[in-house]
Formats: sequence, structure tokens, C-alpha cells
Amino acid sequence: MKILGVHDGHCAAACLLVDGRLVAAQQEERLNRVKNWSGLPVRAIAECLRLGGVGAGELDAVALAGRHMPYPKSREEILEEYRATSGLRTRLKRLLKGVGLRTLHQERRRRERVAAIAALGIPAARVSFVEHHLAHASAAYYGWGDYRNDVLVLTNDGAGDGLCATVSVGRAGELRRVAEVPESESLGNVYAMTTFLLGMVPLEHEYKLMGMAPYAPEKGAELVYRDLAACFDWKDATTLAWRRRAGTPPTYYTYDFLRRLYELRRFDWVAAGLQRFTERMLVEWVRRAIAATGVRRVALSGGVFMNVKANKLILELPEVESLFVFPSCGDETNALGAAWRVHAEARLAAGRPVDLPPLGACYLGAEYGAERIEAALAAAAGSVTWTRPASIAAEAARLLAAGEVVARFAGRSEFGARALGNRSILADASRPEAVRTINEMIKSRDFWMPFAPSILAERCGDYLINPKGMPAPYMILSFDTTERRGDLAAAIHPYDRTARPQAVHADGNPGYHALLKEYERLTGRGGLLNTSFNIHGFPIVETPEDALQVLRESGLKYLALGPFLVRKTANGDV
Repeated sequence: MKILGVHDGHCAAACLLVDGRLVAAQQEERLNRVKNWSGLPVRAIAECLRLGGVGAGELDAVALAGRHMPYPKSREEILEEYRATSGLRTRLKRLLKGVGLRTLHQERRRRERVAAIAALGIPAARVSFVEHHLAHASAAYYGWGDYRNDVLVLTNDGAGDGLCATVSVGRAGELRRVAEVPESESLGNVYAMTTFLLGMVPLEHEYKLMGMAPYAPEKGAELVYRDLAACFDWKDATTLAWRRRAGTPPTYYTYDFLRRLYELRRFDWVAAGLQRFTERMLVEWVRRAIAATGVRRVALSGGVFMNVKANKLILELPEVESLFVFPSCGDETNALGAAWRVHAEARLAAGRPVDLPPLGACYLGAEYGAERIEAALAAAAGSVTWTRPASIAAEAARLLAAGEVVARFAGRSEFGARALGNRSILADASRPEAVRTINEMIKSRDFWMPFAPSILAERCGDYLINPKGMPAPYMILSFDTTERRGDLAAAIHPYDRTARPQAVHADGNPGYHALLKEYERLTGRGGLLNTSFNIHGFPIVETPEDALQVLRESGLKYLALGPFLVRKTANGDV
């Protein structure tokens, strides 16, 4: 069975599932170079079909994530939408949401989405819709692939199909929803609106508030936390759905409300108070869900769970036996969740067990061979020079051990908002000055934002405090660090000494593992600083041409490009 999964909203993406095996997944932004691009991912669909060797007419099903999908919006349009949420036009639209006009609009939108798929040569009859939070839950449940045990599956994001959060139990390949929270109560909307009020881009820069939170003084953090906590409560001691208190507007319309709430509060107080509020709400929700279901193995998905600090506290709950957080768990992963759900439904309807394997490594994009890379290098001749060393891993490790910053482009690209070594910028994590070097070279990150370490899986125990032994291959969990943290000083949060690691296994990425092993041989250290290979505000590079463009336009000097070591010439310096 060949299933195309499609998310045609914010952070648009596609994937291809063949007989239950995920053969390709790609975000549209990687191909059209527009960050967080929204709309039908035409290029990503074509790329997934190409990688899978499947023609559009050969597809058995197309799984569209979301029963309703708003019209696409650019970054500028999203900013304008947030500005307008307190205006008269938005208030009128809010009143119309409860009448038949909304139903008519959604039906027309569904027809448009099916027609857009059919225009690609795919029969419209093969298109089905998977409800937004069911797609998130499916990504978490089937992505974990644990069908022998009951799994508590929680989803939480801004909004989708009228909801912001759900609680389900996965059992023997099926998902049964036991609770849901309407979008009017969305914690994700509160975080996004606060991001906007603090002068940043909602649905994109929330991580900056999370990064600032540890720096705020306790008194200021607690003041803002109490103000936010007073806006929400729980109906009773056992309910699984929180609610707004009287006087708190639906969270999408909180621009004026939150602006008044935060007035005269410092930026760091607001960031810390908001983070504390989010953490405590999520922790309480997880506790309640475990108490209600008796299920202690927990899987999470939805954009709110991109918050690695909240994930850390959830993992540390004594009630939580085991935790799986879907990597890059924003809406882009709903393409995967929708495809997995359609496959699982077909298996269950036929009376057969669900056979979907766990997600595994996230290297699901294209791989570019030496011939394509050599052509790109030839086109860049004059701005770069290159050699083909006997071992690109050994040569890159030698440069890193000498204190150089090296970009790495190798193998298949990673899916989603995570650089897991194949499209990464690397540096010696024991050198705190590497943070400033990389920021000045290319990243232009806010000074308080930590980088992340890639650590040899066999060395994680040297650096991470992980009493439950949770696998951490995706940079979606964070941990306290041991006294050996100095080896990773530039890649951990300097204030609270936590790390958001990628544990690198030899079978998951042998080339990257080999580089880390050679670096370990030279230095005795088991980890490197790893950050995404992109210029600030642009998507992670996808092609050799993208990689060379970033090399030329940034302060980078070295690039391990497939089997080649590339160095920018004096004429190519910026």
C-alpha cells in the first residue's frame, strides 16, 4: 500500500509510506527556501514520490492532515493577523464562527484542497482527511511503535480542527481518545501571543523565550507566573481539561488582555513567568492523565512539546515510566501522522495487526552523490578550493580538534526542525568562545540561546544525568549534566547547566559517528557542538548548492561536502 501524507498548512510537508515503511519525508521550506512556508507542498510531494520511485497515479491513498486548513499565510501576513486580533474585523469574524457561514467556508476549503491534490495527477477519490490532533497523536504513537504496552498519548499545540489538546490511549495499534480541550483554552496561543507582544515572530521564535527564562530573577518570574496562573483553573480534582477563568478571553484574542497583564514587567520576567506557567500546567495535566488512565508510558506530540524544558520536567515525574516525544513535533509532522493513521486504519479494518515500525533515524530527505557535488563545486570555482581526503571524517575531526568551525553536509537530509549531523555546523564544544564565533560567523542568535551537543551514544553517561535511561537521539529532551560538563561547555545552557543532546549511534548515522569517534581519539572528548547549517532566518540547507551558497555568504571557512573538504578562498571571504 502506497500512501502519501500531506500537511498543507504552516510548515508544510509531505511523506511517502510504502507498505508501512516510511521511505521519504520532506518540508517544503527546504526546497523553496522560504522559512516555515505555508500551503500545498508541491515540491515536497514531487520529491517524496521521486525518492520512493512512485508515480502519482500509483498511490493507493492520500492522507491530508486536518479536516480544515486555513488559507496559507506568509510571515508578514501572520504578523498582521496577530496585530489585528483585537480589531473590529477580527471581533466580527469571531461572532460569525458560530453560524452556518463557517461550515460553508470549511466545505469550500475542503473541495479546494482536494482539487489541488487532483491537479497533481492523483485521483480525488483517493484523498481522505485525518483530524488534526489525531494526526499528532498518530505521529507520537506509531512513531514510537510500542504496540505491546498501553501508551498514554498527549497532544498540545496552538489549535487545529477546533482543539488545542487531546488525551488518548494507544492499545494494540488503535487510539482511543478520552479527553480533549477546545482551542479557546490554548496554552500554545498564550505562548505565541506573548512572543508577538515581546517583538518577535509568533509560531517561530517561542524558543527564544524558553531560552531566556532561566536568566530571570525569581521574584519577577513568580510575579508573572501568578498573573498567568490566575487566568486558568481546573473544574475539579480529576478533570483532564483546564479552562479559562471568568474575565479571560479566548486565548487567540488575548492581545489587549496580555498587553495589560505584562505592562511594566521586564522582558526576562515575562519569559520566565510564561515558561513557569507552561511547565506547571503541562506537568499537572500529565499527572492527571496518568492518574485517570493508569498508563505510565507517555508519548507526546504537537508544537507545545517542542518546549524541551517542559519535556524535562515531564520526564522527571515519578509517575512517568517512559517518555517518547516525536522529534520536530510541530505541524510538519502531521504529514507523517496522517499517513500512519490511514495505514493503521486499513490494517485494523482488515483484522490484521498494525505493523508500522518505529520512526528510527530521521534521515528521510535526498542524498546527493559525488557527481552532483562535483558539478556544484565546479560552478563555485574561484570562490572555493577543495580536496578529496582519504577520510573526510578524519580530516573534519582534525580541524575541529584544532579549534576550527566546520560545516558538515552528508547523506540524506534530516526531516523537520532538527540538524542531526547531516546538515550541521560543528565546533569544539569545550571552547566557550565557539558560541561567539558561530554567532558572528553565521547564526546571529540572541546571546542567551544555548547550542546543543552531539554526543557519542556510548559516552552519554559521562555527560548526562539520565536515571530513567531514556534514548535521546533527536534533541527533543533536555537533561542535567555531570561534573564533566566542561567538555561540552559551549553546547549547554550556561545558566542552569542543562543540555539538549543528540545521542549519535553507529547504526543510526555511521559517517557522523565515525567523525565523533575520531574527534574523541584526538581529544578524549565524546561530544561536539552542533547547530543547524543555515543563515539566520532561512531554512536549513538541502542541496550542495545551498551549502556552498551559505559558505560563500557567511564567515564559515570549512565545509565537509560529501567526500570533499571545501575551503573558501580569500576572494570568497565576506
